[in-house]
Amino acid sequence: MFTSTGRASLNCFRCALVLLLVFAAAFASAQNVPTESPDHFTFALKPGPYPVGFRVVFQYDYSRTFQDAVDPLGKPNTAERARPVQTLIWYPAQKSNNPPILFGDYLALGVKELEPTAGKGSIEALAQIKKGYGDAATEKTWAVKDASPAPGPFPVVIYAPSFSAPAHENSDMLEYLASNGYIVISSADVGAHDRGMTGDLEGVEAQRGDIGFLIGYAHTLPQADMSHIAVAGFSWGGISNLFAAARDSRIGALISLDGSARYFPKLVADSGYVHPKDITIPVLFFRQGGMSLEDAGRGHQFTEAPNVLNDLTHADLYNIHMYWMYHGDFSSTFQRNPDYWKNKRDVDYTRSAANESYNWVARYVLNFLNAYFKQDAGAQEFLKHTPVENGAPVHLFNVDYRPASGFAPTLTAFRAEVGKRGFDHINDVYTAFKAANPDFKFDEQQMVSWGFVLGWFDHFPEAIAIYKFDTVLFPDKAYIYDDLADAYAKNGQKDLAIASYEKSLAITPDNPGAKAELEKLKNPPK
Repeated sequence: MFTSTGRASLNCFRCALVLLLVFAAAFASAQNVPTESPDHFTFALKPGPYPVGFRVVFQYDYSRTFQDAVDPLGKPNTAERARPVQTLIWYPAQKSNNPPILFGDYLALGVKELEPTAGKGSIEALAQIKKGYGDAATEKTWAVKDASPAPGPFPVVIYAPSFSAPAHENSDMLEYLASNGYIVISSADVGAHDRGMTGDLEGVEAQRGDIGFLIGYAHTLPQADMSHIAVAGFSWGGISNLFAAARDSRIGALISLDGSARYFPKLVADSGYVHPKDITIPVLFFRQGGMSLEDAGRGHQFTEAPNVLNDLTHADLYNIHMYWMYHGDFSSTFQRNPDYWKNKRDVDYTRSAANESYNWVARYVLNFLNAYFKQDAGAQEFLKHTPVENGAPVHLFNVDYRPASGFAPTLTAFRAEVGKRGFDHINDVYTAFKAANPDFKFDEQQMVSWGFVLGWFDHFPEAIAIYKFDTVLFPDKAYIYDDLADAYAKNGQKDLAIASYEKSLAITPDNPGAKAELEKLKNPPK
C-alpha cells in the first residue's frame, strides 16, 4: 500500500476537487461584486502579534489498524500496520531570523502522508503537483519551520480537512490563527484503510478518530490551553467535527466551512449517537452561495433525515451565507490552483470575489474564537454587527445569528442548570426541563452515581438532594433509600436516616444490610 503513496498523493487533489464540486450549482447574476479578476490568490489580512512557527511530526495511532495483514503482493505485511498520522502544527512563535517556508513546501508534504520518506514515484508526483500550481508554489508563507514557541497558554484549534484532502489545504487561515495566538493542529483526511477517504460512516469515524488523536497530542504541548479546544472542518471535515463533538465534551466550539453535516444528514442520523439537539457549544457555519433548495432536494439525504442546522437549537449558531463562494472556494489551496479556476467556467462571479470572500471567512473565524475563547469585547461586538457595519461590501454575504434556547435533552444540561440554580431548586429545574423535553428519561444508574460521587467527596447536602430526587424518579427502588439514609447519617441527620431505612425495608423487608444499619442508628454501641 505504501508503494502507491506518490500516485495517491497526486490523485488526492483531483478526487477531493471532484467531490467538493458535487454540490455546486449555478449562481444567479452577480451584482455588487468586484469586477477585477486577478490570476492569483492573495491572503490580504495582516498577521497578528505573533510570528508563526511550523513543524511536522510523523506519528502512528497504535490503537487503530490501517494496513492489512497481507500486502498488495499477497505476502505477509512486514510494514508498520498502525494508522499513520502526519501531524502539522502551526503555533505562536518567538521572533526568528530564519526564512519562512514556501507554499511549495506544504505541497511537498503531500507525498509523505503515509510514511515519513518519499520514494522516486512520490518525487515525480510532487514535481507534477508543483508544476500545476505554477508561481504559487514559490510564494513565501508566514510560517518559519521549527521556530521557538512563544510562552503560552494558547487555545487549541484542530483542523479537519475536506474529502481526501491534505492537512495544509487552508494553510493561509491556519497561519492567520496562529499569528493571533492559537495553536492549530491538522492531519490529512485519510480513509480507514487506504489513502482515499470513503463517503460513509466508516470514513467519518476514521477522521473523527484522527481528531481525537490530535487532541491527545495537543496535551503534550506545554503551550496548549486544553480548556479551550475548537474543531474546524471543511466539507467532509465539517461532518467529522460534529461527530467528534458528540463524543468529546472537551471540544468547546465548532467551525464548519460548508460542512457535509448539512449535505449528509442521514449519516448523522444513522450514527446512533450524534444528536444535534444535544449540542450546546457555539457553532460557526459557513455555507456556499450556489446551493438552492431544488439542488438540495435532488439528494435523498435531505428527505430521509432532519436538517442538522435546524436541529442545533440549543447552541449559539452563526449561519453565514457566502453568496460569492463555490464549495471549493473555502480552501485557499484550491483557490491558489490555476487548474481549479479553469474548471469553473459555469459560475457567474469573479475570482476576486471568491478571494475577498475567503478573507472575510478568516476574519469571522478569528473573531468567533476570540469572542468565545478569549472573551474579547471587540470580537463580541464584531459578531453582533452586520457585515456592512464590519466593513464588508454590500451583498458579499449574510449573517444569520440564532442564540441557544431552552434545555438540551441531556443529563449534562440538567446538571449544569441545577449547579447554576442550586440543589435546593432541583424540582423546579426538573419541571422546566421536562416541559422543554417531555420525552427525555433519566438513566437510573447515572442518577444514583451522581449522588454517590457527591457523597464520596463529602458534599452530603447535595448528595441528599439528588437521592431525594431519585426516590421521586424511581420510587420502588429500595437501595436508593439505603443510599439516602447513609447520606443523612454521614451528615448528622440521624432521625431522617432512620426514616429512610424504614422506607427501604417497607419496599424490601428482607434486606439484612438495611436492618443492620437501622439497628446501629437506633441502638448505637456504648
